[in-house]
Amino acid sequence: MTAPAPLNTPLPQARSRKRNPWPAVAGFLGLVGVAGYFAFSNIGQNLEYFVTPTEYQQQQAKYAGKAIRIGGLVQDVKNDPRTLDLTFKVTDGGATFPVQYHGAVSDLFKENQGVVVRGHFQGETFYANDLVVKHSEEYQVPKTQADLKKMLQDSK
Repeated sequence: MTAPAPLNTPLPQARSRKRNPWPAVAGFLGLVGVAGYFAFSNIGQNLEYFVTPTEYQQQQAKYAGKAIRIGGLVQDVKNDPRTLDLTFKVTDGGATFPVQYHGAVSDLFKENQGVVVRGHFQGETFYANDLVVKHSEEYQVPKTQADLKKMLQDSK
């Protein structure tokens, strides 16, 4: 019988196994590709086009059945505050379309003011779901109480 080996004998060094990085890189690129495909394939279906009334008039077939935004100046406003029904015309000087909207309206909404309406056409009438009223980008802080009173009177 042979004597057992001493317990404190060092073990041979383990072989290090080199892993091939290409499967991980290919998997990562595949995930990025799939995510990119889903993101960009749906963009075309969710776009809302911004057009002027003249552009819409010239390319009605292109925008038919799509949600669009039309921008122009407000004319002929008829607002019923009790029912929240609003009708007006939007124009760019070349073409004019009637717009119907139901909902609250900003105090900035008035005649000859810029507006962007989001919605869709049914025939020649545009049915708006949302109104965005454009306002002047010029703002000056009132320096005196009299300037503040004048500014408040001008906004009415």
